Amino acid sequence: MERTVLSSVVFDQQVFKLSNNHVPRLTNPFARDNEIVVLSGIRRCGKSTFLQEIRSTYKQNNYFLNFDDDRLVQFNIDDFQILYEIFIEYFGNQTNFFFDEIQNIKGWERFVRRLHENGNKVYITGSNASMLSKASGTHLTGRYYQSELYPFSFNEFIRFKKKQFSPNSLLTTKGKAEIKQLFNEYFDKGGFPAFLQNDDNRQYLKSLYESILYRDIIVRNGLTNEKELLELIYYLASNVSKLASYNSLAKVIGVKNATTVSNYLEYIQNTYLIFAINKFDFSLKTQVQNPKKFYFIDNALVRELGFFTSEDKGRLLENLVFIELKRRSKEVYYHSNKQECDFVIKEKNKIVEAIQVCWSVYNAETKARELKGLVEALSSYNLRKGIILTDSDEGKLQTDSFEIEIKPVWKWLLESF
Repeated sequence: MERTVLSSVVFDQQVFKLSNNHVPRLTNPFARDNEIVVLSGIRRCGKSTFLQEIRSTYKQNNYFLNFDDDRLVQFNIDDFQILYEIFIEYFGNQTNFFFDEIQNIKGWERFVRRLHENGNKVYITGSNASMLSKASGTHLTGRYYQSELYPFSFNEFIRFKKKQFSPNSLLTTKGKAEIKQLFNEYFDKGGFPAFLQNDDNRQYLKSLYESILYRDIIVRNGLTNEKELLELIYYLASNVSKLASYNSLAKVIGVKNATTVSNYLEYIQNTYLIFAINKFDFSLKTQVQNPKKFYFIDNALVRELGFFTSEDKGRLLENLVFIELKRRSKEVYYHSNKQECDFVIKEKNKIVEAIQVCWSVYNAETKARELKGLVEALSSYNLRKGIILTDSDEGKLQTDSFEIEIKPVWKWLLESF
């Protein structure tokens, strides 16, 4: 591309000011300081702001470019050398590089690898899981540290609201009421920073979804049947946390081949919009053959995309818990035999935790069902303790063999990890 145009983009992008509502993220991308840092996650979850936050900690911070700029549509791998020369020409020799949405450029990983091998520190962001993993795995093996960023956690949401709570204050009636009020808001509005800053403008969520659908799924993968994708996402959003197989989804959207659904789901998952989890089994073949459970990145977005009634609150609560488990870098499965347990957590080669999620256990029938599923999971994996996460209920149950803790989700979210 033209050198003058590229120079103009570089200078236009130099100025960036963190907003007054900026919330420092809890993740730590400075680990393993000699490695390339890859910040990945869904569009508009705060990656660019976080990159600028990191950039502001360095005195040498001029080597920055956001590739998600319409003026860079002609940029290709040969232009990286021109970009490097522009950086040196105008800002002198620096050793810190900051690249936003670099995945848009084919072959980017070769340039980043060269920078790293020459002793430079490189930070990059991207919103396509597959492109980042394939490129990093091929050319950057052993050279990078990846940190996945999600919409605000409940802790970050509280800080966004400029609220503070001490452990003792949460023991008081007032403290509990205030934190529960905040949780109710978080449960409804989710954690996309700009959505919260824009007075919950639903048009923002529509715009975000359309960017993901058309730019990151349809255009990037050369798809033509928009209707099938829309129906698939609508169905999954309306049935979040429910079991579904590729064959059943194929029937729902009217396609003959389940492989088409599998491909669609891969493209959607690459954008971090949805996540699929398998039934746990020591046989990988059995895991793949069983139906999956699907979850969405954010409660406000899934509400916008699907159809819900007041009776669906338990499934949305389960969705929120799943995203927090992902945020905590847990390897998550579901358990199913005669009964079902929502989540079992795997570490190394064994299941170490079982979690059941429901809105309330006051109803005797619900309580019995949830306990049966949890107890079956605990028994299957030789665990002694289990947890049921609810909207408000709290307490402990002791069976002959197992200790069950019932805990409000808001309290679980506030625990350190």
